[in-house]
Amino acid sequence: MIAADTGIRLATVADAAGIAAMSRQLIEHGLGWSWREGRVRRAIADRRTNVAVVGGPRSLAAFGIMSYGERHAHLLLLAVRREQQRRGIGSALLLWLEQVAVLAGVERVVVEARLANDAARCFYSEHGYHERAIERGMYGGIEAGIALEKWLRPALA
Repeated sequence: MIAADTGIRLATVADAAGIAAMSRQLIEHGLGWSWREGRVRRAIADRRTNVAVVGGPRSLAAFGIMSYGERHAHLLLLAVRREQQRRGIGSALLLWLEQVAVLAGVERVVVEARLANDAARCFYSEHGYHERAIERGMYGGIEAGIALEKWLRPALA
């Protein structure tokens, strides 16, 4: 099982501050900081959202936040500490979240990335995500973004 190999677990409120700090440093740098500790705590408490982490509250290596709708899931955030990257942690975490989406009956996963973030775009492409649309000013009117999606199963009629 993937979770046993990488230590993936559901986040607790003790993880919220670390997740918020990682989001600010690794994802939201140069933008307004919207994923503060309170917002992360609300995501952890939300029944329609999974917040998964790798590592302990004081030593988080990675986290992912995915919300689930009836037909699609939205990968809101995914980050791996720089010193932990290129070790398969992000891939394992993404696969874990996708497996939960499949179990929930979701057809597809959507995610956004900064247009200039070539590493993220390549990562998602390697995992079967397709670029759908570019949106100028997606990130606070400051930066362009790109919407990506991955179909997990055929769309229902």
